[in-house]
Amino acid sequence: MDFIKKLTNATRKNKSLLCVGLDPDPKLMPKKVSIFDFNQAIIEATSDLVCAYKLNLAFYEALDDKGLDALKRTIKYIPDDIPVIGDAKRGDIGNTAKAYAKAIFANLNFDATTVNPYLGFDSVEPFIQYKDKGVFILCRTSNTGALDFQSLRCEAEPDYRPLFELVALKASQWNTYDNIGLVVGATYPEELKLIRQAHPDMPLLIPGIGAQRGDLASAVRYGVDARGEKAIISSSRQIIYASSGKDFAQAARRVASSLRDQINSYRAL
Repeated sequence: MDFIKKLTNATRKNKSLLCVGLDPDPKLMPKKVSIFDFNQAIIEATSDLVCAYKLNLAFYEALDDKGLDALKRTIKYIPDDIPVIGDAKRGDIGNTAKAYAKAIFANLNFDATTVNPYLGFDSVEPFIQYKDKGVFILCRTSNTGALDFQSLRCEAEPDYRPLFELVALKASQWNTYDNIGLVVGATYPEELKLIRQAHPDMPLLIPGIGAQRGDLASAVRYGVDARGEKAIISSSRQIIYASSGKDFAQAARRVASSLRDQINSYRAL
């Protein structure tokens, strides 16, 4: 099953646009709980509330072998009908990009990944060639430093347009297999609105809710497609660190359930 179909099925089955980020930080996790046990408990508590899980590879790579082992075990533990996004933000020249794509899709078996397009098409193409996998191209990211480059006005005949708009345009031109999406942060709602209007059918991965204080109502209103779908609203710290005690999984479920219900209330407007 390809990524878009799996995402759509999970969205409808769980009535959810919520994506939970599984980003383990030992400083914030309950003491004496292993990375995998932590993830396992979060998954068991939330798997009926989400449309996807997102794993940021940096948190696992920083923990060396035990982190990579936990990463692999976590991917396998997530139910098969829920898509798993590898938040890797890879972007390099063609041969290296091929190796990255193989590692993420063939070896780790992620359903989708995030990709940095700064090096251009040849750095993205190896990922796109995995036709049943999702490729989310960084477009308008949620961090404050995004303004350094993404808002720069670039020459685009017959006028000038912000760089992030040109990235989205290129992504749509590269979308031969309908497996490309865009990363657009909830912290920039007007840009999110513009991107969705220009690209009505592309899936959008929307970080920035919770700890980064993106506006949830705007993220839903401007992020969904005409069917109220294809918006993957991601939250990590707000959910998985809702409690640092033994009740961390139950607390995560309460926050995830509340967020899912809030999202659905805005979808209904």
